[in-house]
Amino acid sequence: MDAMSQFRTRRVKANEIEHFLIDEGEGQPVLLLHGFPDTSSLWRHQIPALVDAGFRAVAPDLRGRGRTQASARLEEYALPGMVPDLVALLDALGIERAHVVGHDFGAGLGWLLAALHPERVGHLVVLSVGHPATRERPTLEQLQKSWYQLFFQFGGVAEELLRESDWYLFREFLQGSGDVEDYIADLSRPGALTAALNWYRASFPVARLLAPAPKLPPVKAPTLGLWSTGDQYLPEYRMVRSAYYVAGPWRYERIEDASHWIPLDQAQRLNRLIGEFLPTRGAPA
Repeated sequence: MDAMSQFRTRRVKANEIEHFLIDEGEGQPVLLLHGFPDTSSLWRHQIPALVDAGFRAVAPDLRGRGRTQASARLEEYALPGMVPDLVALLDALGIERAHVVGHDFGAGLGWLLAALHPERVGHLVVLSVGHPATRERPTLEQLQKSWYQLFFQFGGVAEELLRESDWYLFREFLQGSGDVEDYIADLSRPGALTAALNWYRASFPVARLLAPAPKLPPVKAPTLGLWSTGDQYLPEYRMVRSAYYVAGPWRYERIEDASHWIPLDQAQRLNRLIGEFLPTRGAPA
């Protein structure tokens, strides 16, 4: 049986986009935000644990990914442009305040949501990606690890090369980590690969490589930052430095024996850390 078929799913219109999402459980909501090239299925090991702990788990496919509608305009894929999706989605679901757990691109969205809409975020858990302000003046380590963000900027060319020879470059990029075959099946749909790459084209164009860090209010929510030693795309220092941008309680955990995909590689430990960090039995923050 498909691992995702066990979950209750919905389609919700929010911010002029039809969103596909998993919505399971009762109690205080936990909004789960995936990254690239994932969909809501990234959280298949966390959703049952959250529900068992008394939470409501809400995991959308983000704009242009999975079964959520894509946008026709490139600028609408930028991180700041996607935050209104989350606010509108919470409104449509009748959720005033939620805990937020984000990985990769979803962590970047989580940081922005917590900074710009503090009244909507209880506790924040960010995996792999540090606060947006830590991107300023990247180190050689970060430049080497984020080479793919430059490659993705070549519209049409990147799509063609990623698909070439049974997705050879894409497979090399992932190095066997994550849900490789599921990603390929999903990104093979018409327009899906371009929509996914547009996240990077809109948010991280080359012209912004040395741009000043975004000026954001400090994050007031209690925040848990997680980084894995096997991450080939993001350096540890960015997560560690994120503490300077959190006014609320801050906690950092380094995850051993995991690739970039902590929710898959260290599911039980992640579930335990989230369970310890969030208020007991889904009580409000």
